Amino acid sequence: MTPVGASGAATLPESSPAPGSPSEPVVAFENVTVSFGPEPVLEDISFRVEPGETRILLGPAGVGKSVLLKLVNGLLCPDSGRIFVFGKEISAMREADLFELRGAIGTVFQEGALFDSLTVRDNVGYRLLEEHLPDDEITRRVTEALRFVELEETLDKFPSQLSGGMRRRVAIARAIVTNPKLILYDSPTGGLDPITSTTIIELVMKQRDVSRTSSLVVTHRLQDAFMLATHRFSREKNRMVPLPPHQADPHTSFLMLHNRHLVFDGTTAELVNSTDPFIREYLE
Repeated sequence: MTPVGASGAATLPESSPAPGSPSEPVVAFENVTVSFGPEPVLEDISFRVEPGETRILLGPAGVGKSVLLKLVNGLLCPDSGRIFVFGKEISAMREADLFELRGAIGTVFQEGALFDSLTVRDNVGYRLLEEHLPDDEITRRVTEALRFVELEETLDKFPSQLSGGMRRRVAIARAIVTNPKLILYDSPTGGLDPITSTTIIELVMKQRDVSRTSSLVVTHRLQDAFMLATHRFSREKNRMVPLPPHQADPHTSFLMLHNRHLVFDGTTAELVNSTDPFIREYLE
């Protein structure tokens, strides 16, 4: 598999400003609770994602991280509280309006979730096909997105012909092909080996630092989370490079869920220096 740092990699255009005021958060949860049965899955959750910010969401398995992402793009509705995306309250939005809003959100699903019967070109361009864009325009934009993840040569292949890491990179290309204002990553390295995981995290970092796209990254892999926080993508070297010791990316911060609640919301330094017993145990 070609590493993301290979020479000649293309970059996508920088994201244009998200809908709404530039001073508004891209995502805002206000005292959100959601239940599946008698007990809440998430309870009284409040946080924000600012323009250009990456929030890394940590927490044990089954704590509701993926549920939170589904709330962000309106696939689930909270029992109480309010959710704003691009300044619009989606918790009170009609389905037709939600569909339009999702056009500004890219999602990388767990395991990639590609369509086995479609080529890479049609997988990446699926939303463009739904919008009935001309074929040559779709091919141009899909090729550009695949060039960003360094898989331009896979245009006519099927998912079954790709490795697991390549399929995940195609999933990222599909998420960015519409030049979204927000990207939701649901365990983008789940099930991958450490070397391939590093390649995927480098792509997430590249999207953050080159296109400056706001993002919410769900992960259970601490090494991936801290790599994102302590490295940056260098355009000059076309690969990620470590930040100086004891420094962290100022646009990347952490959220942590535990036992239905948001138990941490802060910077990398605040996380590693936390004295909370659960957080200390989780990070060890």
